[in-house]
Amino acid sequence: MVWRDTNATVMWRADETDLLPARPVGNAVLSEDPEIPNEWWAGLNASLGALAAHRTGRVATPDTDTITQASVTESIRAVFSGDFETTVQRWVPAHADLNWANVTAPVFSLFDWEDWGNAPQGLDSASLWGSSLAVPSLADRVRQERRQDFESRDGKLMTLFVCSKILGPYAHPEDPRLEPARRMAEHVIDELQTG
Repeated sequence: MVWRDTNATVMWRADETDLLPARPVGNAVLSEDPEIPNEWWAGLNASLGALAAHRTGRVATPDTDTITQASVTESIRAVFSGDFETTVQRWVPAHADLNWANVTAPVFSLFDWEDWGNAPQGLDSASLWGSSLAVPSLADRVRQERRQDFESRDGKLMTLFVCSKILGPYAHPEDPRLEPARRMAEHVIDELQTG
């Protein structure tokens, strides 16, 4: 339940929760392979598929900022140049804060839903991939499992969107995700320019 305070510029929120079926996998960004079982990946895929099939009037707020076409374009263009279109074609319901701190294992559960709402297709997949980049085999597994998102044009844009957050003005010079994000961004830009 969410409501706006009529006497102040504040929004209030109350959530009902259940006990999680397992512990969170780790921090938002992982540095070690959590060795996720195959059943976990099946749960992730089923959940993201079911979520994307729903309809909502809510707009996602990744990093507490409302995601819009303008914010997508601004984030990408602030870091990457190139002759490619940044217009999103498909908006679907998304968790909008999918990272390793918001999922449990070995039993799959996705929690921390305050940012959910419509977002470009592939935002969740790209976000989980971005938080996996310090563990190359895990990042590869995310891309393999969520291939349909990453192969879509919007998924490529969301990959650039996530890379722009990693490589942008607040990038930490010792972040182990920098080089993999840079390589992937170059690859995706090339695909967008030639495809």
